[in-house]
Amino acid sequence: MPDRMRELVDLLNEYSNAYYFSDSPMVSDAEFDALMEELSGLERQTGIVLPDSPTHRVGGELTSAFLPHQHISRLWSLDKVKTFGELRDWAQRCERYRGGDSNAKPLEFVLEYKFDGLTINLTYEDGMLVQAATRGNGIIGEGILAQVRTIRTIPLAIPYKGKMEVRGECYMKLSTLAELNANGTDILKNARNAAAGAIRNLDPRITASRRLDCACYNIGYIEGKDFAARREMFDFMHECGFPMSDFVFYGSIDEIIEEIESAESRRSSLDILIDGMVIKLNDIPLHDEMGYTDRFPRGEIAYKFQAEEQSTTVLNITWEVGRTGKLTPLAHLEPVDFMGVTVKRATLNNIDDIRRKRVGIGSKVLIRRSNDVIPEIMTSLDEGEPKNPVHVPESCPACGSKVEQRGVHTFCTNSLSCKPQIVGRLEHFASRNAMDIEGFSEKTAHLLADEIGLSKISELYELTEASFSGLSGFGEKRISNILSAIEKSKDCELSAFIFALGIPNVGNKTAKDLADTFLSLDAIRSAGREQLLNIPDIGDIVADDIMDFFADTHISAQVDRLLELGVNPRSPEAKTHNDFVNGKTFVVTGTLTRMGRKDIEDLISDLGGKASGSVSRKTDYLVAGENAGSKLDKAKKLDIPILSEEEFFHSIGM
Repeated sequence: MPDRMRELVDLLNEYSNAYYFSDSPMVSDAEFDALMEELSGLERQTGIVLPDSPTHRVGGELTSAFLPHQHISRLWSLDKVKTFGELRDWAQRCERYRGGDSNAKPLEFVLEYKFDGLTINLTYEDGMLVQAATRGNGIIGEGILAQVRTIRTIPLAIPYKGKMEVRGECYMKLSTLAELNANGTDILKNARNAAAGAIRNLDPRITASRRLDCACYNIGYIEGKDFAARREMFDFMHECGFPMSDFVFYGSIDEIIEEIESAESRRSSLDILIDGMVIKLNDIPLHDEMGYTDRFPRGEIAYKFQAEEQSTTVLNITWEVGRTGKLTPLAHLEPVDFMGVTVKRATLNNIDDIRRKRVGIGSKVLIRRSNDVIPEIMTSLDEGEPKNPVHVPESCPACGSKVEQRGVHTFCTNSLSCKPQIVGRLEHFASRNAMDIEGFSEKTAHLLADEIGLSKISELYELTEASFSGLSGFGEKRISNILSAIEKSKDCELSAFIFALGIPNVGNKTAKDLADTFLSLDAIRSAGREQLLNIPDIGDIVADDIMDFFADTHISAQVDRLLELGVNPRSPEAKTHNDFVNGKTFVVTGTLTRMGRKDIEDLISDLGGKASGSVSRKTDYLVAGENAGSKLDKAKKLDIPILSEEEFFHSIGM
């Protein structure tokens, strides 16, 4: 048994160092937690705790790149539970510790997101940020003031002049990660590692470029002030301007459990990574009276969600051809259970991505799944380069034609008769958000390409009853229905037509912005670069893609042919401006009843206003429903007018 404990301690310390200091995880969260639970169980069973056991530690050893900083007040880790039964047991221990009158009100608890980021500790003196540090081992961390100063949401000055330490979690939004990966040359593995790597980068300019966020959640030390409850502490933190979580809930343990279930169900739709929820006593004096173990405060605990990361083995990698001709690598995996779903495939971006992650056939890899989509391979867990590396195909796996490299991506050069490209273009063109050809499916696209030989989108509008002659499954009624649907699609909105054309990097929103700005197809086709860049969400790359698309003589001829065959993209109707909304910026937040938030934002846009996702001094009104959270607090701080849902609709005459 001592030998097994030694083995576990060495393994866990190696994994911790790789995770925290190399930003290169060697095992999944689920495997790490299982090993830690085994070690904790052996320590309880034997009464032996080895001197270097990770159960002593809150963080890890310092790197030599930053100067050490000793925290005024120790930063603690949190004990963890995985079931509601364990959580109720903890709440009952808190209740027993309080003792006293059995008729007293039930204890109130605070629930917050458990961010999957990097803990930081902020020190303020005389109202100024004078130091920032990583957690380190909980007593001594790494000084990272220059890096933290680049995080825009962290205040450099606050109204309170006493010395204080504020704890927070530094993280990267998933939308930010996606944007950086789309526009950069270096692919970031995941949001957690991207945030950790940015904070611990010696060059603050690199940190600034990562556009990190922070959520503060506790005051560890403060001179001249005491708080009776976390509500009071959080109000004070809001007044000081600290960034805080959009979600904080107060209630009994039964209400807390209901909210945890709700949070877990919406986890995949959040723009942040969370791996659980944190539950704390609202009563701070009672929390302090309960004290600490050698590692954890007794008055708070973490509820861990089921891991969203797993490790498995790559069985094969194939190259899939899309509608643009791009070859995308697809990893076929040893099946693994992932949050109740058996996962057999995962995505990779391109050959550079494969090499950077050191992935080959037979590699043990870490995969992450979010938003119920196909998982992504994060990294290889093997040491060194793969034994069976992956190579770019010399020819298209679908049609055998020549391939060419364009930047980091590989493309099939046969746009005329490569079946996956033709099928993909047909399916996209006919999809609901495009030309909305009713009854048209991927199966229909395959049939038209295979049996009828369609190779161009315009040939859809040249189909006749005779085109389907002799095709299995196509009776008179079905032929009539599909031809009617194709004919009906000729009368379409301009934005739908632009989206249907499949311009690189032009999705639904950009297509709508183009239609609303230029109002006609001719104006869009002839738009110059500066005109395109004047649209807020269009940058250099998208502008060039639009111009290159319409400058291609082959494409231009196909667009002309569609118009000749009767396709009629309708210009958008002029917006109906509302005097109250027109030209103003609104932020919509909270739970709304008459319309969903997205519907209200669309209505604001239709009436000539702008719907923003964040509160700033440029915000004219905040429309606040129930549980409005931090946006409401910030609006109050900035003296921005606040409207209830009912007041908003009354103001616009609805």
